[in-house]
This record gives sequence, structure tokens and C-alpha cells, in this order.
Amino acid sequence: MENRSVNTIKKTFPVTGMSCAACATSVGSTLKSTKGVTDADVNFATHTAWATFNPDEVSLEDLKTALQGVGYDAIMEEDNVAERQEEEQMKQFLKIKKSLIGSAILSIPVFIIGMFFMNWETGHYISLPLSAIVLFYFGGHFFKGAWKQARHGKANMDTLVALSTGIAFVLSVFNTFYPEFWLQRGLEAHVYYEAAVVIITFISLGKFLEEKAKTNTSSALKKLIGLQPKTLIVLIDGKEEEIPINAVKEGFEILVKPGDKIPVDGQVVSGDSYVNESMITGEPVPVQKIEGTKVFAGTINQKGSFTFKAEKVGGDTLLASIIERVKEAQGSKAPVQKLVDKIAGIFVPVVIGIAILTFILWQIFGGDNALTQGMLSAITVLVIACPCALGLATPTAIMVGVGKGAENNMLIRDAESLEKAYQANAIILDKTGTITEGMPSVVNQKWFSDNEQLKSILYQIEAKSEHPLAEAVLNKLKSDDLPAVKMDAFESISGRGVKAKLGDLSYFVGNYALINEQNIEVKDNILALADEWESQGQTVIYFADEKQILALIGIADKVKANAKLSIQQLRDRGMEVYMLTGDAEKTAKTVAEAVGIEHVKAHLMPADKSNFVKELQSKGKVVAMVGDGINDSEALAQADVSIAMGKGSDIAIDVAKMTLIGSDLQNLPKAFHLSQLTIRGIKQNLFWAFIYNIIGIPLAAGLLYPFTGFLLNPMIAGAAMAFSSVSVVLNSLRLKGMKL
Repeated sequence: MENRSVNTIKKTFPVTGMSCAACATSVGSTLKSTKGVTDADVNFATHTAWATFNPDEVSLEDLKTALQGVGYDAIMEEDNVAERQEEEQMKQFLKIKKSLIGSAILSIPVFIIGMFFMNWETGHYISLPLSAIVLFYFGGHFFKGAWKQARHGKANMDTLVALSTGIAFVLSVFNTFYPEFWLQRGLEAHVYYEAAVVIITFISLGKFLEEKAKTNTSSALKKLIGLQPKTLIVLIDGKEEEIPINAVKEGFEILVKPGDKIPVDGQVVSGDSYVNESMITGEPVPVQKIEGTKVFAGTINQKGSFTFKAEKVGGDTLLASIIERVKEAQGSKAPVQKLVDKIAGIFVPVVIGIAILTFILWQIFGGDNALTQGMLSAITVLVIACPCALGLATPTAIMVGVGKGAENNMLIRDAESLEKAYQANAIILDKTGTITEGMPSVVNQKWFSDNEQLKSILYQIEAKSEHPLAEAVLNKLKSDDLPAVKMDAFESISGRGVKAKLGDLSYFVGNYALINEQNIEVKDNILALADEWESQGQTVIYFADEKQILALIGIADKVKANAKLSIQQLRDRGMEVYMLTGDAEKTAKTVAEAVGIEHVKAHLMPADKSNFVKELQSKGKVVAMVGDGINDSEALAQADVSIAMGKGSDIAIDVAKMTLIGSDLQNLPKAFHLSQLTIRGIKQNLFWAFIYNIIGIPLAAGLLYPFTGFLLNPMIAGAAMAFSSVSVVLNSLRLKGMKL
């Protein structure tokens, strides 16, 4: 305990070689038991560990050596850690893939010989070398892992795989060369090569499927980091100078040109432009930046240029805090304690104990053939308890579930998201791009003049305008095939709109403030119409000449066609539905009312969304979050179930564990139904995997022998084990035919 008062440091580092949740437990206990370490924990989902330690007593190299001693490794280098971790994960994935392909190819002839030509003596000599390659080359890592675990008094899935396949192989080799040992005792000399190789192949399949889901975990953070430019232009004594991002300091004046990413947080000192802040706010409409307004790192400048003063740099920027929060949210989740790994923790030592007890009891009560029958019974216990079906129970159901999802426009990344979706009782929906289309468009227009040329004039004015809503007007008027009109003058009026001149007449396009400033009369009926549209969440644009209003244009982000039905279906499932948005409260409430959502929160920043998820979780809710923007990535990472809309940002898609292809919200209730069906399948599979063990292990141990003389043959045990695997696969395939 004294160590806690000494100067300690905390270090987070990637760990390689972990293949199951039991491995994460092993890594954690190894770190904690290392001298000088005061505390440590492991996150299996992100393959990282952290340790608080006294650097005077233990070094990073000592921690690395301790982990290597139990079969794992750590990346301790300060530079390029993410790249190294990704490299190691890819190596591990390719190694498992190679093991799976190799063991599958060699297992086929061994299986055929063992199942259909079991009495063919030459077949035993063919199976022996093929099985040896499968076990000790392609499946060698099981034996190495089991040995390293055993040296430290630990056991995991590797232990059971190594024991059952190793004993089956050793017995088979003995029976191949010395069959007379059993024949002289009136027993048959069976070989179990096919049981051994099939076990290795099936377990390798499970590990391959798990590893495949883990290969892209760091790409979301890489893309977030990529939002920050590597260089920027600073103004020094009025001259432009390009410097690297890490050289910028607070107080520097930075020039931003059209199309540039804003490098750090700051305040505009001169110039004006529109900035796309959708990655921060989620709103599709770019924000005007004039002198005195704030700008944020990672946002994208549009047409104008401006200079701003750096206020927050490096790890203090809003973008850096989003990156940090995504890391924290991903790392703070409990490791995915896969049901199979939880069971294996108890299952492995219990089965080994039963096998040893079986052998001892046979020596005490077995009579003349105690040694022979005791050995056979102990081996039969290990063979029938082999975790083939157990290893397949989750991956096969997940594989079919994921395939079924893909057929129905859902991409599912892992088993955890399917399991959690089944438990979710609160769902948060982002507004823009999730409930709405995410693209402003003209939803209403009212012309107060019959002059057709006015449309051409409006089109030409909007074509010159830099305002983002001008695009919506242009898209609406494009289809009218309007004749060209040449403007004599054009002027942008900051924060209000634009003014254009055609001959002697001036025209204005903008908001009510612009019309008011020009003293243009607005009749009561026009004002009433504008108020009505605004109450519906529309942005109203006025088109006028010097004397009167010529047209009103209402622009809004349309609600998706199936949004209301989908939200009702979610509520019918007993889920509480919330809508969060960075948009104005009036617009947010209008959209919420249109789709039947009662709980609404507006004017939110990314951190606010994430904090709201935490708030619901603190009340015991299992929270699903649906979003499509970079601004949603924090909340997505924090949520128990994260779902991205397929037309959203790459980062939202990468952070999310589920992605709905396209933008149809009808896929959302389907995703929760798919989760329900898949989890039901996994539970049924585990039932079938265990029912054989519950019935088979006592039979294998010889429970019925004193009463009926029945002793389970290891070959029958192998067949029962194989049948349990087949039943699990067939049960999983049933999901293919079910409707969502």
C-alpha cells in the first residue's frame, strides 16, 4: 500500500496476443501481481491495458517481460503506437486465417477415413502425420497458450482444447502402433484422429470470425485525427508563412483560404466566410463567420477567406477533446465478456476435475480392468466435453445473423452490439440526417407577381450568392429551364442577404432584417404566411425589388418518409425515444411533433449528447444511439448500442457497431428484431451444446456401468460431439428463413 503515496505514473499501452476475455483477465492479474504496480486493468475490446506503477521499482520493459512470460506481448514505443498495434492485429488475423485454411484442408481426409473407413489399418498411418501437422503446426498456439497458462496456475479455452486433442492424439498414436494392448484385454483399439483435427478446425473458425470483427477498431480515431491539417498558414509581420501544426502557439494569427480545414480553435479577427461545422453541430447549413465569432479545428471553410487568432491548440481544441472522449468511451466499456468465455472459465477446470476423478474412482471400484477402463473413461469425458459446439454456438448464430442483416440493409460489426440491442430500452435519435433527410431544400414558394422573368433574375442572383441556402433555391429553379439574365451589379450584405442591380432596378434576396432595412413594405398577409412557415421549422427567404415583395421561399430539411412509422414501432417495443440536435429549439420541436417524439433536447454540442447518454445509463437504461455525423461520434462511442446511418460520415460509421445502409429508418426496428432472433438462436445453441455434456459426461464417466454394464465408447462420444456441432449449425441456419 505504501506505493500509492510514492511517485507513481500511469501508462496505457496496446497488448497483443489476447484471443478471449479470459486472456484479458490473465493479462490484468499478471500486471497487478508485478512488483511496483499499484493498479492495472485491461480492455479486451480495444486490446489495451493501463498500469499505475512506481518507475523506481519497475520499468515498462519489466511489464513487457512479465506479459511475455504468460504468452502475451505489449507495444511500449512512444511513436507510431497505433500503426504498430494495427500491424500486429493484422499479423494475428492472417496467422489465424492461415491456420484455419490449413487445418480445414488436412482435416477433410482424416475425417473421411475416421468416419467411413475406421477399420482400415493403412488409414491410421495416413491420418497420423496429417493430424500431427494440424495439431502441432496449425493448432500449435493452443498448446503453447495452455502451457504458458499452466506454468502460472491458470486455465482457459486453450487448456481444454490442448488437453482433449492432445490426449486423443496420444491415445490414437498408441493404438496405431500397439493395438494388441487393448485386443489382449478383449477391447477394440480405436483411433480418434478425426475428433482431434475437427476440434482444432472448428475452434480456429470461431477465432477467425472473432478476429475479423476486430481488425478495424482504430480507423475511427485515425479519421478524426485526419480532420486536423498537418500544416497551416500564419501571418508574421504581414507575411504568409506555412508552418507544421505542432509549431502553432496560442496568439498566432492564422489565414484560412477557401476549402481549407481550420487547424485550431480561435476567434475571427478579419474577413468573413461561411464554415461547414456539420462535423461539430451535425447541421447541414454552414455558419457565417465574421469578426469576433469563434471557429473550431476540423471544420471546413467554404468560399471566403479570413484571419483568426489561435486560442486553443494541441490537446485543448474541441476536436482533440472529441478524440479523447471517443477513446475514453471506447475504453471505459467493460470488455465483451462473451458468454462462451464466461462459461469456459468454470467449464474447463470442472471438466478436467471430472476426468481426473473418473480415473481415480475407476482405480478404487473398477475391479480387473480398472486401469484400462479408467483411462478410456477419463479420455471419453475430455472428448465428449470438447468445446466444439460451445465454440460454434456464438459464431455460427452471429454469422447467420450478420448475413441476414446484410440482406436487409444492415451491417453489424460484432456480437456485442447484437446482444446489447436485444436489451436496449432507451433510444436516442439525432435529428439531421437521421430523422430528416440532411439536405436543405425548398418546401414552399409563393410568388406575388406573374412576371416570368423574375424567376430568371432570382436564379442569377442566387448563382452569385455564397450563402449555403442559395443552393437549395438553385436546385428548385434549375428544372424550369430559365433564360439567362445579365446582372449589372452584385453586392453581398453580411448577415442579411444580397443586393443585385438590373438596369435601373435593384433586387434584394435575404432575410426579414434586410427587407426591413431597405424600408420595403411587407403586407400583413405575407407576414402571416412567413410566420406560419417559420412555425413549421422553415427558414424563410424574401425576394423583393425596391417597392414590394415579389416572392417568399420556405426552405427546410424534410422529415424522412418512414420516420413516424419507425418511431411508433420502436415505442411499441417498449423503448423510450429521445431526439437530440444542435439545431434551434423551435425547429427541433416542430420535427419532434411531426414524428411523435415527446423527449427533445436542442442546442447541443457533441459533449452534451455524450453526457446525456451517460445520464440515461446512470439511471440503469441500456441506451441505443442513432446518428450520422462526426458530432455524434462521442455519443455513439458512449452508448451501449451505436447505430450509424449509412449516408452519414465515415467516422460515425466507424465508431458505430451497426450501420443502416441508405437512409430508410424502417431498418431501425428491423435491426432490433434481428437482435432478438439472433440472441434467441445463441441461447438455443448453447442449450444444445451443453445438453450433450450434461447427459454425456456422466455416461462417459461410467455412471451407468454398475447398474447396466454400459460404458460409453470414446468413438460414440466423438460422434455425439460431432452431432452436437451439426445441431448447432442447423439451428443457426433456421434464422435465414425467418422474416424481419
